Amino acid sequence: MGAAERELLLEAFDSNWIAPLGEHVDAFEVECSQYLGAKDAAALSSGTAAIHLAFVMLGIGQGDRVYAPSFTFTASVNPILYVGATPVLIDSEAETWGMDPELLAEELEKDAREGTLPKAVLVVHIYGQASKLEEISLLCAKYGVILIEDAAEALGTTQRGKHVGTTGHIGLFSFNGNKIITTSGGGLLVSDDASLVAKARHLASQARVPGPRYEHDALGYNYRLSNLLAAVGRGQLLKIEDRVAARRANFEDYRGRLSQVQGLSFLDEPEEDRGTRWLSVMLIDPDSFGATPNQVQVELEARDIESRPLWMPMHMQPIYRNARMVGGRVCEELFRTGLCLPSGSSLKETDRSRVMEVVESFASPKIRSN
Repeated sequence: MGAAERELLLEAFDSNWIAPLGEHVDAFEVECSQYLGAKDAAALSSGTAAIHLAFVMLGIGQGDRVYAPSFTFTASVNPILYVGATPVLIDSEAETWGMDPELLAEELEKDAREGTLPKAVLVVHIYGQASKLEEISLLCAKYGVILIEDAAEALGTTQRGKHVGTTGHIGLFSFNGNKIITTSGGGLLVSDDASLVAKARHLASQARVPGPRYEHDALGYNYRLSNLLAAVGRGQLLKIEDRVAARRANFEDYRGRLSQVQGLSFLDEPEEDRGTRWLSVMLIDPDSFGATPNQVQVELEARDIESRPLWMPMHMQPIYRNARMVGGRVCEELFRTGLCLPSGSSLKETDRSRVMEVVESFASPKIRSN
């Protein structure tokens, strides 16, 4: 947090427009739309709320199937169950760790023959890296399937110069406290269909009809962002490019030094992409490195350094173990071998060096591969 956020927050406070609406909500929506190159945006209480509203507005419900990646955070997939639809989980591919378009193509081709096409495909841009969006988008267009983009972890990520979250029918972002910019809690729904965004605002405000009476014309939700939090978001958005640069610098520092250690590797970035490197993720081959990700995590924790395992794939979660899973080898291997290193935008070079010294202490033999 900085001076701009504080100034805008106090301005909102002094205006006495606290929640759920106010001029900062309106301004934040406009500024986010302009940054992303989207036609319109609705500021919401969370990224999860945005996914839920997307499904509701697109008529996805009981009896429908939604294809989603297994390798993601549970908040991506849970809204499929909120609306009574059925998730079908698809493995990752190794180049971006996103949904495998080849597996998706096989499933859609089979569905088309059998007359069982899914209602939607939910693609997730994992850890700030764009999925193979062009291939997936073309497949969805070919089979007439709705494409929804979960870019919760990827504000600032571009593919061929276009922001992720703006290719599908609806895109969504998160401003949770762990994201590149934050409103402490919050989300954003974007679309080039302004009528969909207007509907999202309506449903997110308990579907209340304008006027003096408390009249509601649909099943609504309390999903709007408060004016106070939107003010914080406006201040944060001013620094988004600096935050992306800082996250990318973290990653490059880690990769430049640790990729020289036998058994350690990092995700490469396609030439025409700019990922945010929201989290710096390292893959560990225990046999050649000399330690498991869990052993490294425990030692980092002993030095008061936080790290995290990668997302446990959804098909390994108790709640989704009965869901249909297409493939699974790639995302299971990512979960088994991955470790998220400290990635905050405020990390100093000395902080990263301390992290890397601990990691290097495990190398066996304790020599670099070159």
